[in-house]
Order: sequence, then C-alpha cells, then structure tokens
Amino acid sequence: MPKVIVFGSMNMDLSIDAPRVPAAGETLVGSHFMTAAGGKGANQAVAAARLGADVRMVAAVGADGFGDELTAGLAAAGVDVSLVRHVADQTTGVAVILRTAGENRIVLHAGANHALDADDVVSDLRRIGEKNDILVTQGECDPAATEAALREAHDLGLYTVFNPAPARPAPDDLWSCVDLVCLNETECQIMCGVLPSDDDACLAAARRLRELGSGAVAITLGAAGSFGLDADGPVRVPAAPTVVVDTTGAGDTFIGALAAGRARSFSLAESMDWGARAAALAVSRLGAQPSIPTADEVGAAR
Repeated sequence: MPKVIVFGSMNMDLSIDAPRVPAAGETLVGSHFMTAAGGKGANQAVAAARLGADVRMVAAVGADGFGDELTAGLAAAGVDVSLVRHVADQTTGVAVILRTAGENRIVLHAGANHALDADDVVSDLRRIGEKNDILVTQGECDPAATEAALREAHDLGLYTVFNPAPARPAPDDLWSCVDLVCLNETECQIMCGVLPSDDDACLAAARRLRELGSGAVAITLGAAGSFGLDADGPVRVPAAPTVVVDTTGAGDTFIGALAAGRARSFSLAESMDWGARAAALAVSRLGAQPSIPTADEVGAAR
C-alpha cells in the first residue's frame, strides 16, 4: 500500500465554550475549557492513520512541553514521527478556539510551523518519497516550503493532495502539480473566484479549478455534504446524519479519509463517502484529534 506523507502544521488547541461572541472589551463566562492536539497537518495525519494508512509526518514543533505532547500523540495514533523536528528557538504552534452555537472562531499562532524551509521539505521527500505515495499538504506552513513540496512530490511521481487552508492565491504553474485539491466554500471562492452556493455553482467552481490545472476537486459544504469532480465526472455526496457537538477538525478528518482512500485505491466518490461518514462521527465529539474515528467505527467504503 502506498504511504501517506503529510507536510503540515502541528498545534496545541486551547478551546472554550461561550454563549456568544464577546463584544470588544467584554468578558464573558465560558465553560468546558480543554486542550487538545490539533493543527491541520497533524489532524489529517491522524485521520489517515486511524483509517488504516501508513503515515509519515514532516513538521516542526518547539522544544517545549506542547511539542513533546503533540509528537507523542501522533506516535500513539500510529503516525511515523521520525521527521518531526523539535526547534529550540521557536514555540510550538497554538490555536485559540472559541466555540459558540456549534461553530468555531480560531486565532492561530504559527510558531515552529514556519521553521521548515523549501530545502528541508524537498530533502525529506527525496529521502522517503516513492512513486505512487500520497503527499498531503495545507496552507499553515511556510508558503514557499508548501509550494516546493507540491512541485517536488509531483516530480517524484507522488499523488498530491492540496488543502489551501487558510487560502491564498497560488502561482498559476503550481496547479499542474496538484492531483486533488480539497477546499471549503470560502477557500473555493478565494482560489478560483466562484462561491459554490449550489450544485451549479459547485460544478462551475470545480471546472474552473480543473481548468487551472488541478487533476480533481473536492469541495466541502458543511451540513450540505460535499461535491467532487474528476475525469469520471461530478460526484455529489450528502452529509451523514449526526448530532453536532464540535466542528473542529471535521474538514481535516474528511481530507485524511481522502488520502487513506487513495492509498486503498478507492475512487473519488468512495473516498468522499468514507470522508463524510468519518467527519460525521468527528463532529459528534469534542476536540480535533480526540474526535477522529477509526476505520472500524466508520465502516467499509460504499
């Protein structure tokens, strides 16, 4: 089975419930404070590993307690952490999350997530990457390093999955190095100029992203499910039934399922269905990584 190599962020999430968003200068009484392992890269790595993939993490954390805890948590989930650097002059990335009415508002401090440069990542990919392996990367690390990872993985014959979150414009010639782009509605509008507000708009957006050069597209639509497009045509997958407790990590769980599904030779439609059911379980629980289900919990692809 091909490996899944994740180049991405590792954060400690500090989250709290609030009855509403406080006004400027206002203090509210919150509840259910928790710390939990997070970071889009780490979340996606854990999701892929729990769904049965052989996962390697390329990342950096600070030489601090949060970094040690995050690395140990990834290892416990079955992720190979031998390429996670502990950087002495940086703090581990942190996400401060306010949970209100089932939605999240997040403030990020990148910290060590920007410590790796293009040369670091290219060197790691050349060391461990093999043809048909899967690279997963996002937008929370150094942009130049992320672009270099996609280009090098493409040259090495890896299947590349790009999650542009947070979204920023990408160089035109980068898209030909992307085999699958997975993004939400807001990110989609930023990346291609089309808001996927209904199925027709989803198709227009997905076609635009493929015209830019991406091989396939998966657009996540929250409670409305997801929309995909590849060479076989459009795919529409409804959200799986669930009770929403915390949406943190739902999109990352979906992306981890896409990568693990690719490693198992699932079609895009099968991987998206698997991801929908995995994400439904994740949002029914608190936390990012603690909420991510296993393959046994999700069940076989349909």
